[in-house]
Amino acid sequence: MKSRKAKTWTSAAVGAVAVSMLAGCASGGDQAGGSTGGSGGPVTIKFHSFGSEEQQAWSKVLAGFEKKYPNIKVDMVNLSEKGDTQEYAKKLDLAAASGEEMDVMMFSEPGMYAQRVALGMAAPLDEFIQKEGFKVTEEYKVDTQLNGKYYALPGKFNPWYVMLNKDHLKEAGLEVPKDWTWDQFMDYAKKLTKGEGTSKRYGTYFHGPQGGGWLEFTRLALANQPDNSDYLKADGTSNLANPLFRKSIEMRYQMEKVDKSATPYTDMISQKLHYRPQFFNQSASMVVIGSWMNSELGGTEQFPLNFNVAVAPFPKNNASDPGGYSMVTTDFMAVAEKSKHKAEAFQFIRYLTTEGVLVQGKYVPSWTKVKNEELGTIIDTILAGTKSPDKVDKESLKAVLMNARASKLVPPTSYQADVYKVINEEYEKLILEKQNLDTMIKNTQERTQKIIDSNKK
Repeated sequence: MKSRKAKTWTSAAVGAVAVSMLAGCASGGDQAGGSTGGSGGPVTIKFHSFGSEEQQAWSKVLAGFEKKYPNIKVDMVNLSEKGDTQEYAKKLDLAAASGEEMDVMMFSEPGMYAQRVALGMAAPLDEFIQKEGFKVTEEYKVDTQLNGKYYALPGKFNPWYVMLNKDHLKEAGLEVPKDWTWDQFMDYAKKLTKGEGTSKRYGTYFHGPQGGGWLEFTRLALANQPDNSDYLKADGTSNLANPLFRKSIEMRYQMEKVDKSATPYTDMISQKLHYRPQFFNQSASMVVIGSWMNSELGGTEQFPLNFNVAVAPFPKNNASDPGGYSMVTTDFMAVAEKSKHKAEAFQFIRYLTTEGVLVQGKYVPSWTKVKNEELGTIIDTILAGTKSPDKVDKESLKAVLMNARASKLVPPTSYQADVYKVINEEYEKLILEKQNLDTMIKNTQERTQKIIDSNKK
């Protein structure tokens, strides 16, 4: 294990994880087939997860699984009730470092997934996949392969979109876009911005980058491409010379500093702003975000909906570009390398990523057995779980989800988090007026190249 691949861990935590991994290997207790409890009695597996009952409906999922597999009990360890994935990641790392028993883990994005695989936290699943006889690329819309092996199955299918305050659009004489460009998005943001000072309403709010996370917000113009939509290419080389990376940063700078149509970055950081209250409290008229928000679009107990809401597709760079492409997020459901019940843990993640998503009733699944024509029913079920489904423009949501396409997934690298950190730091210097755009792009490219070079085998 190379320490440079784990810079986001404290050295103490990494050391503890390494020791616990070695102890696990030495004990010989982790046979690939897992354990059935010896006596044939029920096996209990621990599921480390995040998200409130309102966000995730975990009780429904666990009840559905235990009914189908009465011999497997699931003990859920919720590491972030509010669904904060950064808090979850920190607590998960500490749990692993302290040798806590774990069987199933979920990761919210490719970098988090790749880094924990590199640290030996997740078990390869290929044996179980072969035994069940399915191909991941045929069974799911997201390919989770890493270094030639599968360490996770994908849960929900969440393309990104734009949440719109329909009342604000009407007031500004704007239509709900069915197909649009980033230039049009910027124009909308200017027209939707209103007022001054503390009561100012911004056209849009961007929830990142921050703390090495939410880096999607520095590649908005890159993300709507069928290929090469990330900071690194599939072969591990840098994609930061791509003019669309520069365009993404220019756009953010223009909207905040020139147009003054986006909530200032300093406000987001100093006031610890979050996209949910910014949108539902009507402090911002448009928010670019993932469609995990489907289950909250109609308002929740915490954030009631007091206006009409619609959804627009992720903007394109040019009107002639193919539409529907955006970032697509999923939950990577993994079996812990140290699990003593790997076979049962695999059964659980297989359920979680197929029938379980339907039982959950909160998300559109990555599972390909769910066809587009069934989407309408799924969306109705999801919105029915919100407080004011009647205030949601359901047709706009269906249209966006039916036309959504995932860009070709670039296999995440073990040093992804290091690249994210660099981009975040250099962006911050730009937006805080400590360097200009050219310097930011140059520094980002050079620092990223050093990380790539130092990780070459």
